Order: sequence, then structure tokens, then C-alpha cells
Amino acid sequence: MSVLSSFYGIIIKMYFQQSEHNPPHIHAFYEEYMGAINIKTGKMIEGDLPDRALKIVQEWVKLHQTDLLLIWNTQNFKKIPPLK
Repeated sequence: MSVLSSFYGIIIKMYFQQSEHNPPHIHAFYEEYMGAINIKTGKMIEGDLPDRALKIVQEWVKLHQTDLLLIWNTQNFKKIPPLK
């Protein structure tokens, strides 16, 4: 799993083999919590992130949706700026 960004104690990662992990999503880790967030809808599809952390991640996904989908489709990983 490649780390794409980190901010406010949250680490954002994405797996390399998207064909085994549809729909397009990222994994957000915060303390002992983890959530898989759908890139297209911003909804948590799996996990148990606290509400506040989830809202922060959803805002970040919304801001970087185009880049995230490009990374998902091309597997050309790059760092994405954190939420400020």
C-alpha cells in the first residue's frame, strides 16, 4: 500500500491492485481506526473511522478526486497535498 498523504494524524493509503479492490477507494488510518472511502461518492464503504476524522477525509477526497481517480486508474502513485 502506498502512502498518498497525511494530515491531522490521518494517513491516506491506496493499494496497488485496484482490480481486486473495486470500487475505487482509499484507506484512511487514524489512531486505531481504519476506513475505506469511495473516491467517487466520498462514502465510507468499510471501517470504523470516528465521525470527525471521516468528515476531514471526505473533504480531502472531494478536493483531490480527479488526482485520486487518475492514480487509481494508472497506478502511477504520487504524493497529494494534505488538507490545511
